[in-house]
Amino acid sequence: MLARTTEAPVLLIGAAHVVDLADPLRRVLSGRPLDGIAVELDPERAATLFDPPEHRGRSTGAPLFARLWAIVQRRLGAEIGGGPPGSEMRAAAVYAREQGLPLFLIDDPLRATLGELVRRMPLRERVSLLASAFVGLVLPARVVEREMDRYAESPTEYAEELRQASPTIARVLLDDRNEHMAERLAVLRQRGYGRIAAVVGDAHVPGLKAALGRRGVPSEAVTFRELRRTPATVPGPRPS
Repeated sequence: MLARTTEAPVLLIGAAHVVDLADPLRRVLSGRPLDGIAVELDPERAATLFDPPEHRGRSTGAPLFARLWAIVQRRLGAEIGGGPPGSEMRAAAVYAREQGLPLFLIDDPLRATLGELVRRMPLRERVSLLASAFVGLVLPARVVEREMDRYAESPTEYAEELRQASPTIARVLLDDRNEHMAERLAVLRQRGYGRIAAVVGDAHVPGLKAALGRRGVPSEAVTFRELRRTPATVPGPRPS
């Protein structure tokens, strides 16, 4: 194994939860020496991710809007061909295991995050979020694919629309988590894990990159747009 270095930038890889990017992801990960792989998961979600398929998506006492969005993600993943939500995180975890690399879970516990969101979210935003979840249950997959194409071309515009529509969601689900994930990545570098690839939702990439910069940690990014254009020819087993 090559000597670890804390001079290499953290590689941020932007994924989407309803698009199958497992093969391009493996290609990107295999393109450089790594000391470890980090994923946007907490221990509970990581354990659930490797549950048998029939157990995935079961209720865990999450708020109604979160349960509805989980249903939406599973439906769109099946219709778009992305598989179950979290497939890209599973692919990263399997790759780490195959390569003998440590896997780091850098996200906040989901239950605590959702609890904080509910506590801080004003009624107007709660109603809007619940309504959008119900709309997502019947939204045609082709519309989602078109919007994902638009997002890939202009992610900054999408992020600004989110902040205007629901500033609380932007703060709790993006800004706060970005700071916490950046801090955990910075600690890993202090422990000698310099060459880390962090697989996160693409919406986190700009904020996480900025949060790392404030801590003096260099980073580079492969965005969702770039990842989906990466040729998917990598030998090795796909995650089951």
